[in-house]
Amino acid sequence: MTDKCPVDHGEHSGDNCPVGSSARSTWASLFSKGTSPPNSSSLSTGREVSSIPRTSDAHWVYPSEAQFFAAMARKNHNPQTADMKSIVPIHNAVNERAWSEVLKWEAGRGGENCGGVKLVNFKGRPNDISPKARLMTVLGYTAPFDRHDWVVDRCGTRVRYVIDFYTGRSAASSDVSFYLDVRPAIDNWEGVRMRLENAFDGLFGLKNSGAAPPS
Repeated sequence: MTDKCPVDHGEHSGDNCPVGSSARSTWASLFSKGTSPPNSSSLSTGREVSSIPRTSDAHWVYPSEAQFFAAMARKNHNPQTADMKSIVPIHNAVNERAWSEVLKWEAGRGGENCGGVKLVNFKGRPNDISPKARLMTVLGYTAPFDRHDWVVDRCGTRVRYVIDFYTGRSAASSDVSFYLDVRPAIDNWEGVRMRLENAFDGLFGLKNSGAAPPS
């Protein structure tokens, strides 16, 4: 088992963080609108360990402020040093929320029998709109600003999850808010079965998993 991150990081290819440079710049572009010259000398290189377990019995590690800044600079997004203080903790919190939504889907499916469900890899796909998100935009919903595909391992069974990330601003505040739509992909029987069971349970009011996109 390699310790390298499953997403290509270019110059950071040795990092074991769960976020690729393209995904970092996508998130950073939501916040940074400044035009001052880049200056990353004061940014932290410290990294936060996530609660998301890897198959190597370790946990994924989030990128540092300096890594976010560097990814944004490579994409010519005019990074602002001060913005990194907000972007990094918000990004980490949203990814933790995504993992908690995955665990809701996985609850009671046997992952506890082998030490818990683990994240094998994931891929940022900001330019690939999912079929559900495409349908939602036709119905008048805002398009997601990012998409990830996460592959988890449940005691040898692998399930791919599609995560659409939506953003918005409330009428009373300029703060950015986030909404997640997390669900198993329906590219194999396990994903289909999980989606059908969730729909059945939701129909009869037994549970409600995932988060709906904003209007």
